[in-house]
Formats: sequence, structure tokens, C-alpha cells
Amino acid sequence: MAQESFDCIIIGSGPGGYVAAIRAAQLGMSVAVIEQDKIGGRCLNYACIPAKAVLRSADIVSEIREAGEFGITVAEPTVDFGAVSARREEVIGTLVGGVEMLLKKNKVELITGTATLTGGKSVSVDGRELEATKAIILATGSVARPIPGASFGGTVIDTAQAWALEALPKRLAVVGSGPSGCEIASAYARFGVEVELFEALDRVLPSEDKDISRLVERGLAKQGITVHKSTLIGEIKAEKNSASYSFGEEKGEADWLVIAAGRGADVEALGLGASGLELDEHGLIAVDGQLRTSAEGIYAIGDLVHGPALAHKASEEGIIAAETIAGENPTPLDYIDIPRATFCTPNVASFGLTEAQAKEQGFDVTVGKVPYGAVGAGTLYGDRGGLVKIVGDKKYGELLGGHIVGAKATELIQELVNAKLLEGGYPEVARFIHGHPTMSEAVLEAARAADGWLIHG
Repeated sequence: MAQESFDCIIIGSGPGGYVAAIRAAQLGMSVAVIEQDKIGGRCLNYACIPAKAVLRSADIVSEIREAGEFGITVAEPTVDFGAVSARREEVIGTLVGGVEMLLKKNKVELITGTATLTGGKSVSVDGRELEATKAIILATGSVARPIPGASFGGTVIDTAQAWALEALPKRLAVVGSGPSGCEIASAYARFGVEVELFEALDRVLPSEDKDISRLVERGLAKQGITVHKSTLIGEIKAEKNSASYSFGEEKGEADWLVIAAGRGADVEALGLGASGLELDEHGLIAVDGQLRTSAEGIYAIGDLVHGPALAHKASEEGIIAAETIAGENPTPLDYIDIPRATFCTPNVASFGLTEAQAKEQGFDVTVGKVPYGAVGAGTLYGDRGGLVKIVGDKKYGELLGGHIVGAKATELIQELVNAKLLEGGYPEVARFIHGHPTMSEAVLEAARAADGWLIHG
């Protein structure tokens, strides 16, 4: 069978793959995207978007319950989880349709099937032979992995399955308090589910700054979540209608047990051996700053390579790969400055170094911390418990890190990211005029605190 040729072949249509395809097409290449499941990949169909759709419904429930604080009397809300699920699917469908339209608009050919590398720049898709004249971009993302001694099946589920439950359980156990685990626990607890959250390390969201983790744990406890820190869970068994487990000397049982303790690169079907791709020390595909692998003409992006496993990181890598293939010289990503977001309640967002990391690296650290309650908007909008924390270097006024917990944290962090990328420091942010009364004034005050002249505090 004769090979079909495209300038660029992209395996995977998630936020890395479809963005890479559009950028490659904009740069004049003929492009094919291969997808074995659904357009938009796991992020759009099973993870990021479904999660945020369900979390938004949980946010609405919380706002209704808190309406009395604002002089509005309403009855206790009831959750129609079938309707929540229907809206989740509607959101997914709308966004999938948008991606389909964008691919069609940019004349990207979509091929359905499982792709395998066959050597050089050739790909087989269920017997259909394709050749890339310029390059192949691998963008297959990641898959859930269980903890040691456990396996997925029955009532022991992964995070994607947790967001797709058909009915609200009575009890839910969540293993792992990273972003996904905290989001699942926070959503279902606010729907009235009895939730236990287990973390092997000594605090929730252990990769975040300690001040942030402490406030998140307090917020989760207010939602009725039982948090078990420094706790290993074992003897996990999927029973007929429940899941059983042990922790320490205790036994537990839940309708569903969700393992949210990590993911691995999805490379099983790719046949990496045929292309001789080198892996790094973490078992990911080794790439340079332009996402080139060790095999000529093959690039890899997203969860397949080093750096945070974030959709927006994958999208930017897709752009860099496409531009490199087109002969341009895009700037490599500075991974430490990519914003991180967790959409539990309270929201969490950060970038850069934590205070502890900055001190470990030998910086002359200054810290500015301001609670939301220090600015008018925190009181107006009923969120005085949030916090903005800026970590800076005294010598040069550099922004080393930003950490926010509270309402709209995931939006507010972008100001600090932008200031850093535009080579501004906390003294510059301290002089930016912010609208009043807005939550963003807490960012202004935190910058002033780092610079030594906090006004409202």
C-alpha cells in the first residue's frame, strides 16, 4: 500500500496536539491529526473540562447556601446530579465541536485510529500507512496509574471515572491530595457526600507553599472533608457495591475509592522502540528546548515530556514544536514560571518558587503576605480568608514566586506571571494602579509588603 504524505503528522488531539496542528497549518504545512478516541483528548473529554463543569455546579451550591450572609433568604438547595451530569456533557460537546470546527477551518485532516511509529517519519494507523515529510509530533498525553498494591476496576476508580459518576454516592474515599484529589473531594463534599481524603505526605497540596497548604486544609475541613495526612492506605479491595481499605490500624469502606495519586506517559501503543527514542531519568521522552527528541524529525510535547503536566503547558509546547518544524527559532519555555491552578474551594494558584525553595537555592528572600480581608473587596464579596503571598529576591527586586489561595486565585495569579515575564519585579507591581474595590488590590498590597511598605496592614 502506498504511503500518504503530510508535512506534519500529529498523534493525539488534546490541548497540545490540536493547538500544534492549527499552528503548523497557519505556517503553511499540510497536517494530519491522529486520534484513537475523542477529539480534544482526555483533558477536554474526561479530565480538565468535565472536572471544572462539575466544580462550577458545586460552587453554585455553595453560593446559595451562603446567600443568607448577603441578606438573601433561600431554601436549602437540592442537587439534581443527573442535571449536573447533563450540563457537563453539554459543555464537553460544545467545546469538542469548537475544536472540530477549528481543525476543519485550518484544513487539518483528522484520522481516527491507533497510531504506531514504524521507523523514520512513518506512522501506521490501523494498517493505513502515513509519512511525514517534515516531522511527527507525539502528543498522546498520560494515563492514570494506581498506587502500589492496588489496581483499577469495579469500585476502585481513577479521576476521570470520578467525574463521570452516574449518581451521587453516600461515601467517597480519595487517595492523593494533589490538585485532582482536592478538586474531587471539594466538589463531592459540597454536594453532600461524606468524603475522606488521604495523603501520604504531611500536608495537602504538598507541592504548594506551606502557607497555602494550611489554608486549603482549613477550607476542606469546613466543607466536612475528613483529611488524613501522613497516612498510607492499603488492602484496597473492590467489593460488589463498595470499596474497602485500611489505613494504620483502622479499616474503611466507601461506595467508591478514587486513586488520584499520579499519572504516567501514554506511550504503550506508539512503538517507541521502532524510532529509537531516548527516555529521561523519569521515564519520559527526552527532548530539548524546542521539543526535539533524539530521533530526527520526531518531536514530543505535553505529559510525554518533562515539566508540569498541565494543558496550557502542552499547548505552548505544541506551538514551539510547530514553529521549530517550520524553521523558526521560538524561545524555550521556562517551566518554573508556568502558572499552576487548582479549582477546589478555596481556589489555589501559583507560579515560581515557594518560600522554602527560594531559601534552599540561596536567595536573599523577602516575603509579602496579605489576606484578602486587608482590602475592601475581600469583605464586600465575603472572602476575607484568602491570601496572596509573594516571594521575592531583595537584591534585585525579582519576583521568585507567587502563591494565592481564595476566590479567583486562578485568575489573579496571571498578573504576577505577566509581570515576571515582562521582566518586572515586585517593586514595579507595588506601583501598578489597581482598580478599587477589587480582589486584585490584595496582589498590589502583597507586592508592597514584599517591598517593605504595606499600606493596609
